[in-house]
Amino acid sequence: MQLHIKRCYILAGVLLGSVTANATDLASDSLPTTTPASAGFDATVLAGIDQGMAEGDYRKLSSVLVLRHGQLVFERYFEGADAATLHNTRSLTKSVTAMLLGAAIDRGAIADVKSPVFDFFPERQPVQHADPRKTAISFEDLVTMSSLLECDDDNQFSRGNEERMYLVEDWIQFGMDLPIKGFPAWIPAPGQSPHGRAFSYCTAGSVMIGAAIERATGQRLDRFADTALHQPLGIDEVEWQFTPTGNAMGGGGLAYRSRDLARLGVMLANGGRYDNKQVLPASWVTAMLTPSAVPRPGFEYGYLIWRAPFEHKGKPVMAWAMAGNGGNYVFIVPELDLVAVITSTAYGESYGHPQSHTLFQRDILNALQ
Repeated sequence: MQLHIKRCYILAGVLLGSVTANATDLASDSLPTTTPASAGFDATVLAGIDQGMAEGDYRKLSSVLVLRHGQLVFERYFEGADAATLHNTRSLTKSVTAMLLGAAIDRGAIADVKSPVFDFFPERQPVQHADPRKTAISFEDLVTMSSLLECDDDNQFSRGNEERMYLVEDWIQFGMDLPIKGFPAWIPAPGQSPHGRAFSYCTAGSVMIGAAIERATGQRLDRFADTALHQPLGIDEVEWQFTPTGNAMGGGGLAYRSRDLARLGVMLANGGRYDNKQVLPASWVTAMLTPSAVPRPGFEYGYLIWRAPFEHKGKPVMAWAMAGNGGNYVFIVPELDLVAVITSTAYGESYGHPQSHTLFQRDILNALQ
């Protein structure tokens, strides 16, 4: 009986209108809203999100937002969070750094994505492992996680593992000093890899991209982001992290409100356009959302953004995913005009990413009729 009452209460909340916000919500932070039915969703399936939290199937979620055709269909906050909460999205930041690279190229501060990154640090030279091949490493190599630097956050023995970077003061020099990676017989070389790129996840590369954008634009990355990205989207509050030497951190830790994450997703789904403004060039968004490397079977990688496999109505569908530690996600399915935001504090927990993938499939994609 108790379970039945709980489920009816949750269902009633969805049927009466899935978009709910706490008293801290501000009028300036409003998004266009609609009902689940008007957007093609089955509200009873969406109710599984509330039910999953109530019954303990989902843990440490802080918010879930669903948007269709740019309209907010579903909005929930958990564990003390509300519409004003800034969520540390960890490596989801990297996708924002890719957006800022496109903005810098669009403004002529950087010639193109194939420009060598080390050229923006002319006063620096590798102190260790000098190699002429380093001078050819391009922005494209770094945004596709496929440079020749020996850098792999998924390998605790890698010299470029991010945990080693955090122990030193100068993160840019840390990246420049990494050795050139080798390719023993059991590791496919670039020429043997899909798209001609051997993938290895490297936070140090995103740090260098952010620092190079600062050099190119003459602005600290957070300030450039305000003018090039956040202000056009109506985002007026974020929280950055900084390296020990004062660079805005392009590799992780950027905190956003959930609705502002939704704005980023809607903008990408609409080819760089938001609220009748072209925020990023459509050509850059197309490049970001084009598979350029394969991290592992079934998954693809664009410009600092993942592409993950799901199903809709029994057919395969791929979702682009801005992703961060703990299960923080902005899922984007352009062909369905669908954006979903999931924030979570399950940092370092093995269930963080699988939980968000399960929620997106079970309670969001399955709800879309």
